[in-house]
Amino acid sequence: MNYYEIGQRIRKFRKAYNLSQEQLAEMVGISTTHMSHIETGNTKLSLPVFIDIADALSVQTDALLHDYPSGSRTKMKQEISDMLDSCSPQDMHILLDVIKTLKISLDKYN
Repeated sequence: MNYYEIGQRIRKFRKAYNLSQEQLAEMVGISTTHMSHIETGNTKLSLPVFIDIADALSVQTDALLHDYPSGSRTKMKQEISDMLDSCSPQDMHILLDVIKTLKISLDKYN
């Protein structure tokens, strides 16, 4: 189990909710220092703390353990492909522009 990667996923979700480490730590009932160590992978977190963090972030534990639940990435690609099949060429150009812009913004803030 890679605790650093789990910590980085916790950090990503925490930032998405605009929470500080101190705020999340308080919600979970741990110290800010402990939260910092969890996010950097410098400590192993207990199962109860892990579950409390997931609950506080309103995220499923799988999302903290793995980048994508098993098979979900393939399923999402297929769903996107199915939607694109019904688009006109003009729709496709617009969607491509939107996706490029969104990806730049995601990269900027992640």
